[in-house]
Order: sequence, then C-alpha cells, then structure tokens
Amino acid sequence: MTLQYILAFFFSLAVSAILTWPIIHLARKIELVDAPNDERKLHRQPTPLLGGLAIFLTFFSLMYWFRDTMLSGNLEPYHFFGFFVGGLFLMIGGFLDDKYNLKPAQQLMFPVLAIAAVIAGGVHIEKITNPAGGYIYLGAWSGILIAFWLMGMMYTTKLLDGLDGLVTGMVGIGGLIIFLFTSTTRYFQPDIALASLILSGACAGFLIFNWHPAKIFLGEGGSLLLGYILGVLAIISGGKIAIALLIMGVPILDVVWTIVRRLAAGKNPFRFADRKHLHHRLFDLGLGHRKTVAIFYAFALFFGLSGLFLQSLGKIYALAGLFAVMLVVILGFSYFDRRRAVK
Repeated sequence: MTLQYILAFFFSLAVSAILTWPIIHLARKIELVDAPNDERKLHRQPTPLLGGLAIFLTFFSLMYWFRDTMLSGNLEPYHFFGFFVGGLFLMIGGFLDDKYNLKPAQQLMFPVLAIAAVIAGGVHIEKITNPAGGYIYLGAWSGILIAFWLMGMMYTTKLLDGLDGLVTGMVGIGGLIIFLFTSTTRYFQPDIALASLILSGACAGFLIFNWHPAKIFLGEGGSLLLGYILGVLAIISGGKIAIALLIMGVPILDVVWTIVRRLAAGKNPFRFADRKHLHHRLFDLGLGHRKTVAIFYAFALFFGLSGLFLQSLGKIYALAGLFAVMLVVILGFSYFDRRRAVK
C-alpha cells in the first residue's frame, strides 16, 4: 500500500504538470486570460485562466484509475459519480464566468448544482462528535450541514485566490494532512488516504506553473473546485470537518470578517471587491508574494498537523486559539486603518 501511495502522488504530480502546459496554450488561443485591469490584480501581464481544468482532469481520472482502492471501503460508485458531476458543474460554470463575466446570481447557480450533485449521489454525514462525549446524530439536518459546509469551503478558496500559488498550496497541504489522518491506525481509510494524496499531487504539479510569477491561474472554476474537493474529502473521511477547519482556519475567518465588514459598510459582500483581504494586507506591508504565501502555508501546516494529535475538545481549543490570533490581527489592521483615515 505504501508503494501505491508513493506512485499515486508522483503520477498525479506528473499528469497535472503535463496537462497544465497545453492548457496554458489553449487558454491563450481562446483568449481566456486575466488582464491586469484594476488595482486588486497584482500581476503585470495578461495571464491564462482555466488552470483548474488540469487539476480536475488529473484528480478524477486517477480516482477512476485507482477505482479498486477507491471502492475498498464504505463508499459506492454513485458517491464518486455525484462527486464528479459536482466538479464538472463547477468547471462549466467557471469557464462561462471567466469568458462572459456572469452576474453573481448566475455564478451562484453552479456551486448550488455541485452541492446538489453530491447530496443526490448519496454523500451524507450520519453523525458528528459531541465534545461533551458521544455523538450527535444529524438525520435530516445532514443535507443542510453539507450545503453550508461546501458553500463555505468553495467561497473561501474563491476569495482566497488573490496571490500566486496561495490556494493551490493551501489545498495541497490540506490533502496531505487528510492523507496522514486517514493513514493512522485509529482512522485508517485507504480509499480516502489515496484520494487525498492524489489531490496533493495534482496541486503540486499545477503549482510548478502557478508559483510566483504564475504562468497560469486557477480561474473561477478552479478556485471553487479546490474548496469543493477538500470539503467533500473532509465529509467522506468520516465527517472530519474539524481537521479541514484547522487547515483552512485563517482564510475561513478572513472570509467571515470580509462579509461582516462589507455588510457593516452597507455593501453587498459578494458584489463588492477590495484589497482588504488578509493576504492583500500582508502583501501591502511589503512582504511580497512568496513570504505572504509562506505565512499562510505555515498556519495551515501548524494547525492542521496539531489536529492529528488532538481529541475533539483539543481541536475546539485549537480553533479557539486560531480565532484569537485572527481577532488580534483584524483589530490591529482596523486600528491602523482608523489612524490612517484620521491623518
């Protein structure tokens, strides 16, 4: 099994890298590029979009290639089919948005269809761990929790996609940590471990071209897809949502703050855009692309790996600590903004 894991990772990395190169040329040919036409965009040259297609093709083709392992646990073919159809919806919607700049309501339709495909495919959360002991059985609330969780994960990676390699690396780290978690004796799930490692490999292969200065971007579909895949893997690995929360905690809390901040200013949080995301603020402090991205990677690794050694209550304390760190950062930037406004 160890050899299969190694081969799967490097095979996924190679396939993703090989696919990315022709996709760069395809995106240029069909004029699917992101022009640096406003202050939020940090790149200087028109850069191809559609990069998420390389990860989509790599991930789901290798899932099918290793289907015997994928179906060795409790998951059935229809679970993976719903998973695949949901990803396909995101790629179609992302392509249309990148090409035709869809309205927010039209953009939202595709994540909703992706969630519906997952639920229709039979993916559900039977129970979650009760920090006080035992379990909480969800019953009919399962679909609501899945919808809320996946929508949150997709829009987290969508809004996080502002620096070269940031989302790709964060999700690659997430896949690696879920692999480590599902490889332990207590939570051993070889199917999910393999799927998570394939995701990490696909991200690593794409990161070769997405690292600063990026030769290609994920595009709308790709940025949503990565949050979607990581979110679904967290569910089908036995509802290990706390692990994914620890990995993506910083950008998730940044998204929550962004929504609150924009609503307080009387602006639609999904229509209005600015340069006040945490990654933009760190970049504007003079850290640059690589150092800013490295800080996010470090948080994901530290808190994600901590989840491997903590029980349910410990994970809640870790999440509380992460929340406290983000609160200090947010209050600090808010204070400097007010001081700057007074001057």
